[in-house]
Amino acid sequence: MKNILIAMLFSLMLGLIISCNKPAAESGELVTKRIQYDVSIVSPDPEFDWWVQNIEGSGRETFVKNILSGASSGKVKVFDFFTYKPLAAEDIKNILRRVDTIALENPDPPHELRDTVLVKEIGTHDISKVRFMEEWYMNKESLVFSKKVIGICPLVEVFTENGDFKGNKPLFWVFFDDRYPAELK
Repeated sequence: MKNILIAMLFSLMLGLIISCNKPAAESGELVTKRIQYDVSIVSPDPEFDWWVQNIEGSGRETFVKNILSGASSGKVKVFDFFTYKPLAAEDIKNILRRVDTIALENPDPPHELRDTVLVKEIGTHDISKVRFMEEWYMNKESLVFSKKVIGICPLVEVFTENGDFKGNKPLFWVFFDDRYPAELK
């Protein structure tokens, strides 16, 4: 009798554990099929607590390095930010290489202007924000909220020639849901 009681109690506990670990879609109602927003991963203000709009240095570097290396190696499917067309590993390498041409004055007479090509590689330290695309779910009884990340896009800050902040440039999308990017077209 004692063994049967223990087995029943174990079955009840196992059932509770399994029901608590249901995927978000099974444990709540869909709030939105898609929402997109930017998240700072480098604190914009040194007065903030370290975790506000920030991922600690080594964690941030690993996070961004994994995204960039996965994209540039071809291990993950990568898409153009605007057209949602698939990108090859070579396309990603070109996106991560910024090429500018500027006119510089020759310091020696006759001081003519000459075009100079500047090549800057975008690295982990250049990514200060990421854009998420997510599905959101909420259990209306408990108000427990859950999200499913659909895609992520690294962002690079862009500045004017005078050094003024111009905005954030999206690099590419990595989607984690097979329905995307087809649902966006």
